[in-house]
Amino acid sequence: MYSRKPFYIIVAALFLIGFALMLQRHFVYEVPWLPGEKRQIWSIEAKVEFEAKGKPVKASLAIPGSQPGFTLMNESAASPGYGLAFVEAKGGSRAEWSIRNASGPQELYYKVDMMHDPFAKAPLSTEIPRIAQTEVPEPYATAMDQVLTQAEERSADGLTLARELLKELKNSSQNAELLAQYQSPAPLLIEMLHRAAVPARLLQGLQLEDGRRRQPLVNLVQVYEGKEYEIFNPDTGEQGNQEQLLMWEYNSSPVLDLVGGSNSRVTFTMIEQEQPVNVALAKKFDQPHWINVSLYNLPLEEQALFKGILLVPIGVLVVVFLRIIIGIKTSGTFMPVLIAMAFIQTSLITGLVGFLIIVGTGLILRSYLSHLNLLLVARISAVIIMVIGIIGFFSIIAYQLGLTEGMKITFFPMIILAWTIERMSILWEEEGPKEVVKQGGGSLMVAVVAFLAMNSEVVRHITFNFLGLQLIVMAVVLLLGNYTGYRLTELKRFKPLVDEYNTDSKTDGKKHD
Repeated sequence: MYSRKPFYIIVAALFLIGFALMLQRHFVYEVPWLPGEKRQIWSIEAKVEFEAKGKPVKASLAIPGSQPGFTLMNESAASPGYGLAFVEAKGGSRAEWSIRNASGPQELYYKVDMMHDPFAKAPLSTEIPRIAQTEVPEPYATAMDQVLTQAEERSADGLTLARELLKELKNSSQNAELLAQYQSPAPLLIEMLHRAAVPARLLQGLQLEDGRRRQPLVNLVQVYEGKEYEIFNPDTGEQGNQEQLLMWEYNSSPVLDLVGGSNSRVTFTMIEQEQPVNVALAKKFDQPHWINVSLYNLPLEEQALFKGILLVPIGVLVVVFLRIIIGIKTSGTFMPVLIAMAFIQTSLITGLVGFLIIVGTGLILRSYLSHLNLLLVARISAVIIMVIGIIGFFSIIAYQLGLTEGMKITFFPMIILAWTIERMSILWEEEGPKEVVKQGGGSLMVAVVAFLAMNSEVVRHITFNFLGLQLIVMAVVLLLGNYTGYRLTELKRFKPLVDEYNTDSKTDGKKHD
C-alpha cells in the first residue's frame, strides 16, 4: 500500500504557498482583501509663468517620480505651440518645453497624479554630495563658528549635529538673529554642515493640502551620515519624511531652467481625490516586476478574459463539494460550471428560463431522432444544429415581442447543451423520466450555487487580485478527492435500519437515536 504522506505534504505545500502569496499581495503591495476600498490620489498642477523675449525659449522643469510614500500614476502637460519631452537628467526626470519664437507672458502647465502609497519603494538618491567650502564674510563667519561649537558639543555625528544646529538657530540668540539676516534657513544649515565637513544638500518638497492654490515649494535639507541619510525641515525643525510632503526636486538641481525668458516663477495647485482600488492598482502595477506577478501587467483585453477564467476553479470547487460530500447527481461532471458561466452572462432568471426552454424543446425533438437509428456522430451533429436552430428561433421570437433580455440565451455553450440533451435523452430511454428530472434538477441546482459563488463581488475581487487563492483551491480539491466516506444524501439509506433498531429498543425498554 502506498504511503499517503507525499500526498499530504503536497497539499500542505500548496496551501502554505498560496496563503503566503496572498499575504504578500496584501502586506507588500497593499492589495485590499475586500472590494470597494479607495485610494487617496493627489492631483497636482505646476504652473510655469515667465516673460518671453521674442527669442527661442527652452524651459526645463523638475518633475517628481515614485518615491517613498507616493506612487506616480499619471502625468501630462499643456503647452499650446510648444514642443514637449520628458527626459532623464542627473538621476531625475524633467519636463522640457521648447519653441522657436515667443514673446510676452507665457504659461506652461504640468499635471501629475500621485497615489498615497506607504509601500512605495523607490528610494531617494544615496549618492553622497560633495562638500563645498565657501568664503563667509565677517561677522557671519564668527557667528557660524560659535554656533557650530555649541552644537558640536551636544552632538555625536552628522545627523545629531544637524538637529542641534536647528535648535541653536531657533533659540533667538544674537548669533541666530545675525545669521538669519545672512541666509535663509535651508542654505544656511547646508553651509554650516559643510563647514563642519558633514555632507548635506538641498531638496525641495511640496506640502500637500487639499484645495490649495499657488502653493510654493518647501526647502528641505538631506543630511548624510555614512551611507544613511535623514531629511530635515529647516523651517519647522522636523526630522524624517513627513506623511503629506511630496519630494518634487531631489537631485540638487534647479526646479526651473529657463532660456529666452525672464521673471519666471513656478506655483502649484493641488486637490485630493479618491479612486476605486482597482483603478489605482491597475496604474500602480502598470510597470511589470519579476517578483510582482500581477494580471494588471497584461493588456486590458487579456485582463477581462482572465477575470472570467479565474472564476472557473471556484465553480469547480462547488461542484466537487456538492458531488462528493453532499452527493448531488448531475448530468455531466462539470456541465453545471459551464451553465453557471452562461448564467453570469445572461443573469440568473433569464438563464434558467432559457436553459429549460432549450433543453425541454431539444428533448422533444431528440425523441424523434431516436426512431431514425442514426449513427452517433450524425445524431450528435443533428442535435447541435437543432440546438442552434432552437436558440435562433427563440431569440427572434424574443426580439419580436420586445423581450431583449431573452436574446441573451445566445450566450449558452451550444456544444455542451447538445451533449446535455443527448445524455438526458439516453437517460430517459434507459432509466425513465424520474432519473432525468433528478439529474437535470441536480445540475441546475449545482449550477445556481456555482453561479452565486462565482458572481460574488468579493470572490471576483479575490480571485483576480490574489492568484495564490488558486493554489488553496487546488489543495482543497485534492483533499475532497481523498474523501472516501458516505455522502450526506446516502445517509437516508440507513434510516430503515435506524427505525428497526429503535423499534427493537422500545421492545427491550430502551430508545436509541
